[in-house]
Amino acid sequence: MDAAQQEATARARELQRNWYGEPLGALFRKLIDDLGLNQARLAGVLGLSAPMLSQLMSGQRAKIGNPAVVQRVQLLQELAAQVADGSVSAAEATERMEEIKRSQGGSVLSNTTQTTSGSGAPTVKRVVREIQSLLRSVAAAGDIIDAADTLAPTHPELAEFLRVYGAGRTSDAVTHYQSHQN
Repeated sequence: MDAAQQEATARARELQRNWYGEPLGALFRKLIDDLGLNQARLAGVLGLSAPMLSQLMSGQRAKIGNPAVVQRVQLLQELAAQVADGSVSAAEATERMEEIKRSQGGSVLSNTTQTTSGSGAPTVKRVVREIQSLLRSVAAAGDIIDAADTLAPTHPELAEFLRVYGAGRTSDAVTHYQSHQN
């Protein structure tokens, strides 16, 4: 790799760090390790071609152009965290990955029959995930924390909201939401 290619790769990885919180190579390797996948399987779940996944991982490409793929990445990150903390078994994770693979993504605030309670209303967890997805689609976790710190002196409630929903774990945000209901 010549100097210009190395510089372009470094620039792409820095952009990825700003957009996604870390370079996509590191993020995807964590998903591969945590969920017991290989690159081809990860590409299939995300809805990417194997060459595109490889280009994103190596820094040849900086950005995931499809918002539905970004949403699937976020869902897989949440799933990996649940597998790590033992709240989701390996068998359940495999089933959930198939659901993620079939998800259309699209509108961050879309409802599907899988994400509603028996009454037809969205589940708290789904609403929390939609809020997180929306916030994370416009800023990396570090940027959200910085915004929260800036707002804290004058708007402590908004700062707390950004920390919990924008940069926190889904389970913590659900608990936070439920604790603030009447």
